[in-house]
Amino acid sequence: MKREDLKTRLFHPERKWFLAAAITGLLVGAVLISGSIRDTDNPLFCSLASYKTRAASSYDPTPIQLKAIVHYATSRTVPQQNLAEISISLEVLKSKAPCNFLVFGLGHDSLMWESLNPRGKTLFLEEDPTWVQTVLKGAPFLRAHHVPYRTHLSEADDLRNTYRSEPNCSPNKAYLRGNEKCKLALTGMPDEVYDTEWDLIMIDAPRGYFAEAPGRMGAIFSAAVMARHRKGSGVTHVFLHDMDRRVEKMFAEEFLCRKYRVNYAGRLWHFEIPSAANVSRGVEDNSVRFC
Repeated sequence: MKREDLKTRLFHPERKWFLAAAITGLLVGAVLISGSIRDTDNPLFCSLASYKTRAASSYDPTPIQLKAIVHYATSRTVPQQNLAEISISLEVLKSKAPCNFLVFGLGHDSLMWESLNPRGKTLFLEEDPTWVQTVLKGAPFLRAHHVPYRTHLSEADDLRNTYRSEPNCSPNKAYLRGNEKCKLALTGMPDEVYDTEWDLIMIDAPRGYFAEAPGRMGAIFSAAVMARHRKGSGVTHVFLHDMDRRVEKMFAEEFLCRKYRVNYAGRLWHFEIPSAANVSRGVEDNSVRFC
């Protein structure tokens, strides 16, 4: 997603060229498709939900889509996710009406995610305030916020084993804003995050490859809480990257639930999490487990 992986992962030139070409083609195809649709019953992008009432000019490529095409066509830096992984999220974006898309992480794929959700709300959350400033200097049109974390990767096992003893971490009582008693709850996010019902949540940050890193425990837990609190219809789509790592897999199975996993590719898992209001009541009301 960002600078730490660019320093630690080596890309073969052939792979970088192929992925850059594939991303550019994907974006060009998206623009051409959105420009040619007139009367069809299948929405192809978030912004096409009300296509029948829009003028033809509304299908013109957005400035961000055009910037993305030029960027990925000319840049030597490519998104960390591979084409198969990106395609899973794209298929959901193509099927949703104006999307609220929350992304944990800010980096070289952010322009791509922004361009694939034209006229929707895409918000990026980043652990490093300096990195936020660096990225926004080159892409000031992105919406990004710094978010502090209260955890360290070295605490992952203890957090998983002890969260059930804190009532404010339990499935039927957990909340985020102001929940200081539950260390897994992200309490330092902007009000906009808490006040928005997110259709898609991408977790590809914070860092989680060394002991003092924040790890993704809090992001995974918080995504599960937001999904369970959904009041609108449908499910919340959660995408979790780096599923080859032990902590990501352990917390995904604890909070996002393997039974809700609907797709995967490479190191990306896709979950469709229903609102707690739409899950059969009974035993779950007194449960200390999310899954």
